Amino acid sequence: MTARLLWLDVARGLAVLAMFAFHFGWDLGHIDPDIPYTDAYKAFGHAIAASFLFIAGLSLTLAHGTVFRARAYWRRLALLIGAALLVSGGTYIAFPSSFVFFGILHCIAAASLLALPFLFLPWPAAFAAGFALVAASFFARASVFDAPWFWWTGLSTFEPMTNDYRPLAPWAGALLFGVGAAKLARLRPAALTDSHGNVMTRGVALLGRHSLALYLLHQPLFFAGFTAVAMLLAPMQNARFEEACRAQCVASGANAQKCETACDCAAREAAREDALPDATTDEGRARLERIARACVVK
Repeated sequence: MTARLLWLDVARGLAVLAMFAFHFGWDLGHIDPDIPYTDAYKAFGHAIAASFLFIAGLSLTLAHGTVFRARAYWRRLALLIGAALLVSGGTYIAFPSSFVFFGILHCIAAASLLALPFLFLPWPAAFAAGFALVAASFFARASVFDAPWFWWTGLSTFEPMTNDYRPLAPWAGALLFGVGAAKLARLRPAALTDSHGNVMTRGVALLGRHSLALYLLHQPLFFAGFTAVAMLLAPMQNARFEEACRAQCVASGANAQKCETACDCAAREAAREDALPDATTDEGRARLERIARACVVK
């Protein structure tokens, strides 16, 4: 049984912690829609994805540094493909219009296949291929790749609507950079030793050793938690909306009794249509105004 490199598990564990932080903020977008869409936040997500792919390239090279272990390689690839299909299936059920058809796991699986010949070539070949993929994402885009069956390439002229999109160009380049870096540094499986670290280091390393399982489990748990919080906060949100509605209605000169009836109706309809979480957007405000006008007519 191959021993493990503590620093590599720690690096992967830190990427897992960053992923937790990123998805926690992303899920907060269900409460505040502005959170996930800033340039800085997007860059944070890109850095996390690149780190996972780079570490995957390092690990792939270390696992097959001197002798290609075909059985271990194909078993790992099958596990990645199965996990990727699970993500696609789960997100299709939850978000059919923006399901994940080629996310980070799909990319790691496809890039692992692409990297196979580079395990036997000198390190400059892996770096050259990685740079070619990055360059292609800037200079090889064309409308011929706009058809859905080519979206996995990353060469379409637009970004498809999906909750996680990591196409081969440029993202597989990060994995190839990891392959090249491991070869350049002449890392060898024989050097893999699990050094003794402090409690915190070993805890982070433990996360890294179970990164795939944590990736699959953390989002459903986060989403369930935020949904529960939203359900708990909904009555308070409805009450605040109804109170503000009555104050505005009375201030406009309408009868207090009529305002109470209309605003009670508007609060119930807004809750039924789940309109209150979008109240901070122009579309959400227009939706609430439509509901309020309909209740006044009643």
